[in-house]
Amino acid sequence: MRVETKLFLFMVPFFLVVGTVYGFMVRWAEPVGIIGVWLVAGLSGMVGLYLWYTGRRVGFRPEDRTDGEIHEGAGEQGFFSPWSWWPLTLALGAAAVMLGLAVGWWVLYIGTFLGVIGLIGWVFEYSRGDHAH
Repeated sequence: MRVETKLFLFMVPFFLVVGTVYGFMVRWAEPVGIIGVWLVAGLSGMVGLYLWYTGRRVGFRPEDRTDGEIHEGAGEQGFFSPWSWWPLTLALGAAAVMLGLAVGWWVLYIGTFLGVIGLIGWVFEYSRGDHAH
């Protein structure tokens, strides 16, 4: 994860400089854009630090080494959920909440209810049914 870490961590000073230059160009009259670019720098730093910590824990991957071979990356990559409809339910609930902010509060309440149902179903997906542990 060496390349990904450098990519995200090198973007932090770039976005800080760009945000500051933008602030001088608009004479600090538009704080939303300036703070937005600075927040992008912060988010890039958070992703970079996460990749750095994960890279230290996992170690070098074959693509991080100059002598790495393709076959070294074969094997199990992790645990991934099988088919599941709960993320779709949760996404529909989140979309209804956003729609409710624009259309009416009653849609927001329906979206919140749907989102809670989707979240509970996704969390307890492996407690019962075909994929129970």
